[in-house]
Amino acid sequence: MRPHPRTYACLRAHTTPPMDGMLDHPEWERAPWSEPFLDIEGPKHVPQPRFKTRMKMLWDEHGLYIGAEMEEPDLWATLTERDSVIFRDHDFEVFLDPDDDHHQYIEFEMNALNTVWDLLLLRPYRDEGEALNGYTIEGLKTAVHLKGTINDPSSKDQGWSVAVFMPWAAIAPVSTRRVPPHEGDRWRINFSRVEWDLEVVDGKYHKIENRPEHNWVWSPQWVVNMHCPETWGFLEFQGGHASPVAPDPHWEARCRLIEVYETQKAYQSAHKRYAPSGAALGLGFPFRLVPGEKVWLATIVAADGTRLSIREDSRLSIVAS
Repeated sequence: MRPHPRTYACLRAHTTPPMDGMLDHPEWERAPWSEPFLDIEGPKHVPQPRFKTRMKMLWDEHGLYIGAEMEEPDLWATLTERDSVIFRDHDFEVFLDPDDDHHQYIEFEMNALNTVWDLLLLRPYRDEGEALNGYTIEGLKTAVHLKGTINDPSSKDQGWSVAVFMPWAAIAPVSTRRVPPHEGDRWRINFSRVEWDLEVVDGKYHKIENRPEHNWVWSPQWVVNMHCPETWGFLEFQGGHASPVAPDPHWEARCRLIEVYETQKAYQSAHKRYAPSGAALGLGFPFRLVPGEKVWLATIVAADGTRLSIREDSRLSIVAS
């Protein structure tokens, strides 16, 4: 079973936090910092991030506020056109699935020049999903604060921080759950930082050729792929004071359903059809499978009566008893 994802207690803002990229305002300081980011493949991967990254969040009746700070000795960015492929620069990324169904989730990226890329995934790429680049987070606000001089290799920098505001009005159309959320509601979210190895040529930064990017994340993905929403962290909306966030009570059932999904994909690859029964998959736990030639549905009933189901395109549904 996969380790439980990280969790974050998101406090309700007393006043609107300033959107200047600086996170030292008293309202921002109320929000707890997250744990430092890890390598995308988890804490045992070598090497771990060489620069510190952490985030914090707040919410109010208007929307979700995200702040992050990143240590960075070489501030560098090149892209200036909105909806460029921002991860070709050093960047900061947000992945948000409000209704926790693995489908119809928001991806957001920004660089140190405050250039942004917002897009919508109707389903993950593994399930033949496509990115809708025409999607726009209406009312989005972003800001960057630089601790150093960008694109200047002659001096070492300290880093950069960002502030992001996503209004509920932009999120509501992509969620089947209530938006704005209520205290106690939980969404799925993750954050990524892409970092490139640079060298200085003729007084300018350049990527070192044939070196892949580094992917540093808040909640580990366990694979080099941000588009596995089942591994994202849990965001819990709370009131004015932070309380510990309890683990998801159905985490074991979720993991077993993902195992069914992955085993079905492997079966289909080998046999050019899906398994005709649950027994054909050879899994060592009980579940109900409704088979089909092109579609299927697997269900597990948790101890509290909650029904969790997954289908061939990894869409998850959870129905309380």
